[in-house]
Amino acid sequence: MSVTVEWLGHASFKISDGITLYIDPWKIADAAHDGDLVLISHDHFDHYVAEDIAKVARGDTVIVATADVVAKHGSGQAIKPGQTTEVGPATITATAAYNIGKEFHPQDNEWVGFIIEISGRRIYYAGDTDQISEMDQVKDIDLALVPVGGTYTMTGVEAASAVNQLKPRQALPYHWGDIVGTRIDAEVLADHAQCNVEILEPGQSLTV
Repeated sequence: MSVTVEWLGHASFKISDGITLYIDPWKIADAAHDGDLVLISHDHFDHYVAEDIAKVARGDTVIVATADVVAKHGSGQAIKPGQTTEVGPATITATAAYNIGKEFHPQDNEWVGFIIEISGRRIYYAGDTDQISEMDQVKDIDLALVPVGGTYTMTGVEAASAVNQLKPRQALPYHWGDIVGTRIDAEVLADHAQCNVEILEPGQSLTV
């Protein structure tokens, strides 16, 4: 079976197949209330917004997030790097996500990325991170979602190095086009990565 991955802009994604899953919903235009599962990587304002979660969630929506987000939101299942949880047909594993030589995303905060296993596909959402040694533990990825905007995360060149370390079948850049980063950063990833790179505009999707 195939999985649809829609880039909502910045660091936000909607993944659909059997269930509907959101990652870090932000600047959500329509209140679809169709989310079975919402994943939040950390509590920065461009990743955790209660109002945006409310637009995608309904009464039985499961929220899986870092401990600081769960504390702020008042509900949800806390997760930290290395932990795995199952929600319906999806298996979610939290991965490490942090900066090296920058202060924005400290390793001690235990903020995360995610490996999402659904319908026989493995999708890796790197989170707000630099290229880190823990990426060696991320294997057999069908689609790697990686930040390219620089400043707070990897640059396009650094993201390409990470992708070449990860060896996914396909990669998709995010964290550009809002706050920091441009399409040029996404194109740099495409130029240097040793796999197919799809560059989407907000609202566009691909099939995995």
